[in-house]
Amino acid sequence: MSGSPEIEELPATQTGPKGVIHDWRKFKLESQDHESIPPNKRELLRQMSNPKSKNDDTREKIGRKMSVQEYEMIQEEDETCLRKYRKQCMQEMHGRLSFGPKFDAVFELDSGEAFLDVIEKEHRLTVVVVHIYDDGIGGCDALNNCLTCLAAEYSTVKFCRIRASATGAGERFSDDVLPALLVYKAGELLGNFLCFTKHLNEEFFATDVENFLNEYGLLPEKEIAACPDEEENTDVD
Repeated sequence: MSGSPEIEELPATQTGPKGVIHDWRKFKLESQDHESIPPNKRELLRQMSNPKSKNDDTREKIGRKMSVQEYEMIQEEDETCLRKYRKQCMQEMHGRLSFGPKFDAVFELDSGEAFLDVIEKEHRLTVVVVHIYDDGIGGCDALNNCLTCLAAEYSTVKFCRIRASATGAGERFSDDVLPALLVYKAGELLGNFLCFTKHLNEEFFATDVENFLNEYGLLPEKEIAACPDEEENTDVD
């Protein structure tokens, strides 16, 4: 229809078995160290990643000779490269499905006005987690450290912290209710946990805080990241 807004198509990898195989071959060819690949194998990879040839005779010739060679190459696929390809595909898919701003740190709020702004003005799809703390209160430092770890894993969540005295409501957040953890979304209070550490063991870690918040359904899907073991293996020849 005339006058209707044009929808920009997102670039996508090919779908279907043939498309996926083609994308994988192309990725492998681009990610390989060309100097370390034998010339005959390099040429075969190039042909496999570019099945459309201007010369029909050449294409048919490649097709006749490809089956055994292709099977052998599939058996020899480098597992590290395959993990990289799989990770890239999932990150691209996750990026297309993710909306709203991204964060990767804990933000320090210095006033009650900043506190209200982050609650009322943040993107409507963004979960905001606010830690109200004070110096010398047991568990506050540990919780700050935990939120720093979680901020790196949940980039769509905005983690903040503010001293009780800076909130403008110090009488509400007295020492006996700290640390307090408040969770908001679209300006609505979803979680209000006073004296948060009473819900955890005396010694707690980021995974304990994460599990607690997940029990209440307050965290979105975790960001896709490579397993540390996989990252280490990529450095091993």
